[in-house]
Amino acid sequence: MKKVLTVPRQAKLPSRKLWDTISAIAIILTVTILSLVTVMTYPYDSQSVNAGGFAIYKGETEKQEAALMFNVYEGADNVNKILSILRKYSAKATFFIGGIWAEKNRETLLDILRDGHEIGSHGYLHKDHAKMSIEQNREEILISVNLLKNLTGVTVDLFAPPSGSYGENTEKVCRALGLKMILWSKDTIDWRDTDPALLIKRATKNISKGDMILMHPKDQTVIALPSIIEAYQREGFALTTVGALLA
Repeated sequence: MKKVLTVPRQAKLPSRKLWDTISAIAIILTVTILSLVTVMTYPYDSQSVNAGGFAIYKGETEKQEAALMFNVYEGADNVNKILSILRKYSAKATFFIGGIWAEKNRETLLDILRDGHEIGSHGYLHKDHAKMSIEQNREEILISVNLLKNLTGVTVDLFAPPSGSYGENTEKVCRALGLKMILWSKDTIDWRDTDPALLIKRATKNISKGDMILMHPKDQTVIALPSIIEAYQREGFALTTVGALLA
């Protein structure tokens, strides 16, 4: 009779399905822990939330008010012309200042404040914040905020992302730093188009309460600005700062 050799019985290995389940649980736990660490590091608050989101596109107000906004990385001469026009019409505005511009134009920056206007951060190097990590967002924004404080003594609480580009990391950093993230309800696109009539049309079409109108210190903007202001004032609107609009 042929002898049959016996092989020692090995411990039964987990099935592939069980391994997949264990791996999925591990991934979920890892993601949860990382999320908790992020929230603890960049705590959320309950402020500055507009229509269920963080970025603010328009002021929620029942007053006949709107805000003119100027994103500034260039054109000190045009900034001075804009200040003169605003002074003539007794209008206020918010200027979102790029850090590298502020370093070279401190006196003009101070003139903005002396005239009773508001300043906010527009970052330091005009980067695309949607493509940046949390640390990169934090560095770019914080450098600008601290620089503006050092140059003016004013603590800013508004941030306008360059080109309106932002991501979840930008939002988390703004929340952690106590900054409201500002976009716009009307964009003149004056950085691209040079026809003042077109800028006026974009800025004044369907005027409504809480409008936030985006502009830049361009030659065509200087030409268009008086007509834009007059259109709002004819409708009984006061032109104020973003901060006042959101108060």
